[in-house]
Amino acid sequence: MVYVDRLTVSAVLAGVLGLTAGVAALLGAPLVLALVAGAMAAGLAGVVVVDAGRLGVWRDRATHAEGEVDRLKRALHDAEEAREDAEARLEWRTTFTARRRSTEANRLTDETTGLLAEGWFVVALESRLATARRNLRPVAVVMLEVVVGLRGGAPEPADPRRVTAAVTATIREADEAFRLRDGVFALLLEDTTDSGATWTAERVRLALAEIEPDAVLWAGVACYPAHGLSTEEVLDRVDQALDNAREWRQHRIEVASAEG
Repeated sequence: MVYVDRLTVSAVLAGVLGLTAGVAALLGAPLVLALVAGAMAAGLAGVVVVDAGRLGVWRDRATHAEGEVDRLKRALHDAEEAREDAEARLEWRTTFTARRRSTEANRLTDETTGLLAEGWFVVALESRLATARRNLRPVAVVMLEVVVGLRGGAPEPADPRRVTAAVTATIREADEAFRLRDGVFALLLEDTTDSGATWTAERVRLALAEIEPDAVLWAGVACYPAHGLSTEEVLDRVDQALDNAREWRQHRIEVASAEG
């Protein structure tokens, strides 16, 4: 179907009637008839002007709509990139959690530091959470990563024995400390809220400053039940908190978000 807009029709009619008025005048038609034809032509010319204005408005709206479409396309692209990043992080955390559950060679303690080994970390956390549910008491998890040489632009893991000395000088007998294979240390703090866990991490930092002044400590804190009700939820929250702390090029302690 061929579509002819109102502007085109109006322009054609205006031209035809104007031509008719001119011919009528040349042929000696009554003056009244010529004036009527001229008036009709002028009226239709006015319609043309009005339609031209409306066409300009429609064009502006079309341009705005095109801009909105481009904006939505960019938003969809950004959302797709965010989804891919989230999937990559989820895959990494799933693999990391599975690796934590491994009890290679059934070693209970880390050979270098004497702290509890990584393979027992999740087992101990599940046990602590089961007890916390029965007693209605909080449990805090703190993840610590300590590096040296950050200010010089060449960071590397701090001496694990020095970190261990600062940790063991700080935590209580009821608490547990673990050394994980990726250079991170984990603390399980009995009957402790996020504020108490934050203060524990700060005291570890102060103790470490006396042993290793160049060290920079990053820490993530998550608690049951404030930040998660299951082992997986608490681990996910504390991992995210530590990731947020790593974004700083200085000492940083981040508390997890309850929303994840």
